[in-house]
Amino acid sequence: MVGSGINGLMIGGAVLVLLGLLGFAVPIFTTQHTRDVAKVGDLTLQSREDTSYVIPPILSGGALLVGAMLIGAAVYQKR
Repeated sequence: MVGSGINGLMIGGAVLVLLGLLGFAVPIFTTQHTRDVAKVGDLTLQSREDTSYVIPPILSGGALLVGAMLIGAAVYQKR
């Protein structure tokens, strides 16, 4: 793969940069889980539980920084 435009470092760096930017854009996200509480004949009672997750800004910034460093290393290695 000598001379190819994109290598593994650049792809990994780009993925980390995108994840870091996504973490800054959407720092809190919620998932929903529906489960059956009781079942009597054809009647089913269900409960929906919402769970919120917070992405710390330091984690997003770290992913962004490491991704940028990997892209820089890939560019430097190509020269």
